[in-house]
Amino acid sequence: MAAESLFNRPLCVQVRGQGCEERRLNVRVNIELLSISNPVHKKDLAVRLTDDSDPFFLYNLVISEEDFQSLKSQQGLLVDFSSFPQKFIDLLHQCIQEQNKDIPRFLLQLVSSASLLDHTPVFLNVVETNPFKHLTHLSLKFLPGNDAEIKKFLASCLKSLKEDKEMLEQKLRKTEEDFTRQLSYTQQSLSEKSQELDKLKNEWTTYTTTLTNKHAQELTNEKERALQVQTQYQQQHEQQKKELESLHQKSIQQLQSRLSELEIINKDLTERRYKGDSTVRELKAKLSGIDDECQRAKQEVLSLRRENTTLDAECHEKEKLINQLQTRVAVLEQEIKDKDQLVVRTKEVLDATQEQKVILEEGTEKKQNHIEKLEATIKSLSAELLKANEIIKKLQGDLKTLMSKLKLKNTVTIQQEKLLAEKEEKLQKQQRELQETGQSLQMKEQEVCKLQEQLETAIQKLEESKQLLKTNENVITWLNKQLNEIQMAKKLETSSSPLGGARTGISPQGMLDRPAFQSSGLNPLSPLYALQNFPEAACRKTANPQCPGAKVQFNMQFSKMNRCADGQAVTAASGAPANKENGDSFGLEPKYFKKKEDSIPLRGLSQNALNSEYLKAYLPTKAQPSAKPAVTTASAYFPGS
Repeated sequence: MAAESLFNRPLCVQVRGQGCEERRLNVRVNIELLSISNPVHKKDLAVRLTDDSDPFFLYNLVISEEDFQSLKSQQGLLVDFSSFPQKFIDLLHQCIQEQNKDIPRFLLQLVSSASLLDHTPVFLNVVETNPFKHLTHLSLKFLPGNDAEIKKFLASCLKSLKEDKEMLEQKLRKTEEDFTRQLSYTQQSLSEKSQELDKLKNEWTTYTTTLTNKHAQELTNEKERALQVQTQYQQQHEQQKKELESLHQKSIQQLQSRLSELEIINKDLTERRYKGDSTVRELKAKLSGIDDECQRAKQEVLSLRRENTTLDAECHEKEKLINQLQTRVAVLEQEIKDKDQLVVRTKEVLDATQEQKVILEEGTEKKQNHIEKLEATIKSLSAELLKANEIIKKLQGDLKTLMSKLKLKNTVTIQQEKLLAEKEEKLQKQQRELQETGQSLQMKEQEVCKLQEQLETAIQKLEESKQLLKTNENVITWLNKQLNEIQMAKKLETSSSPLGGARTGISPQGMLDRPAFQSSGLNPLSPLYALQNFPEAACRKTANPQCPGAKVQFNMQFSKMNRCADGQAVTAASGAPANKENGDSFGLEPKYFKKKEDSIPLRGLSQNALNSEYLKAYLPTKAQPSAKPAVTTASAYFPGS
C-alpha cells in the first residue's frame, strides 16, 4: 500500500458541542491518497485530524470510490472522485486565507453531538458565510481513533521526529565543519597580515635609523664649519688687535654677543632635536609603520626649519655661502617632493587596508546572520523535543528506554549550543579588534593631514626666505657697485692731484685716523656709513657740478700715547658741506633705508671683511706723513650735528 501526501497544515477550526460555548482550536489536517493493488487496484482518500498539543486527539476518515458516490448524491457534489481531493484542498486554502479576518467568509466547523470531544464522531463542515445565511459546501464525518490507531500514529510521529533530528544533526555537523574551515582560513589570513605588518615595521625602523644617522652627520659637519669660521674670526681679531686696540674691543664685544646668540640658537636646536627624538620613540612604541612615516615627516620639517635658520644666518656672512645655501634649498625642495610621494603611497596602502577591513566586516555580518538562523532552528528543535518528552511520559513502560535516549540527545544539543556561544564570543572579539584597528587608522590619517599642513607652511616660509635672499642679493650687488665707483674715483683723484679734494687726517706714524662714532647711531662698518664718509662720490651724483671739498675732521682713535702726543687739528677747506636738506641720497633709492619689521638684519656680514675693504679701497696706497695731523670737523660726515 502506497501513500501520497497531498496536504498537511494546521488550521483554525471552530468547535461546537452540545450545551457548551463555541471555541477555536488549531487542528492539523492531513490528506493522503492511498493506493491499494492487492487483490484489486483501487484508491482511497484518507483524511486525519490531529492536535499538536494533544497527542491523543485523533480522528480518521477513509473515503473509497463507493463511499464518495453516496457522499456525492447526499450533498449534491458536482465533481468526481479524482478531482475531489484537489477541490477539497482549495476550500481549505480559502479557509486559511480568511482565518485571520474578523468576519471570515470561509470557515471550518467541527461539530460534535456530545458536550466534549471525547471518543464521539464529529462532523467537519466547510461553511461559507454571506449576509443571508451560512452555506455549507461540504460536511465530512470523522470517527475517533482507537488505542491501536493512536499508538500507530504516535509511533509514526516519533519516527518522523527521529528522522528530523538526524537530519538536523547532519546539518549541524556540516555547519560546524564549515565554521571551522572559515575560522582556520581567517586565522591564516590574519597571520599573513601580521607578518606583512612586521615586515613593514622593520623596513620603516631601518629607514628611520638611516635618516637619523644622516642628520647627525650633517649636524657634525655644520658644527665643524662653525668652528672653522670661529677660528678664522679669532685670527683676524688677533691681527687687528695689535693695530687698533680700541676698535678691537668693540669688535670683540660684538662678536661675543654674536657667539651668545649662536649658542642660544644651538641650544634651541639641540632641545628641538631631543624633543623630536623623544616623540619618535613614543610613536614607535604606539603604532605601526604609518607612525614611523609621520615621525619621519616631522623630523624633516624640523630639519628644514633648522636649515632655514642657518641659511638666514649665513646669507649675510659671505656671498659664497649664499650660493651654497641656495643649492641646499633646491636639494631640500626635491627631498620634500619625494617625501610627498611617499605620503601618497602610504595613503594608498591605508585605503587598501580599509577595503580589506570592510570585506572582513561584511563576512562577519553574514556569519552572524547565519548563526542567528541556526539558533532559531535549535530553539524550535528544543521546543519540539520538549513536546516529544511530554508525549513519551504519557506512554506505557515500553517507551521509557526511548526517553533515556532522547535525554542523552538533549544533553548533546545543549553542548552544541555552548560551543556555538563560544564561537559567537570569538567572533565578537574579532569584531572589536577590527573596530580598534579602524579607529587607529583614522587617527593616523588625521596626523598625516596635520603633517601635510605643516609641510605646506614650511614650503611657504622657504619661498619667503628665497624672496628675502633675492632682495638682499640685489642690495649687496648695488652696494658693491657703489663701492667700486667710489674706489675708482678716489684712485683717479690721488693719481691726478695728491693734495686736491678732501683731505684726510694722517697721523704722524703714517696711519689713517678713524673718525669718532659716538655722535652718530651708525655702525662704523656698515655700508651706509661708508657711503656717508665719502661725500665726494655723493657730490658727483648730485645735480650741482661744482662740488668743492667738504670740511672733514678725523678724530684720533689710536692708543693712549697717540691721543696724548697728537692733540692738534688741521683743517683742509676743500668744498661745501653736504646737508640733509639738499636731499642727497648718495645714489640709493629711499626704500632701502626704510626699516621693515619682517626683514632680516644684515648682521651676518663680516665686519672685519668690510674693515679690510674699507682700508684697501678708500685710502691711498702710500700715506705721506705731514707736519700737522689733518683734522676736520665732523659736520661733513654727519650733517646737522
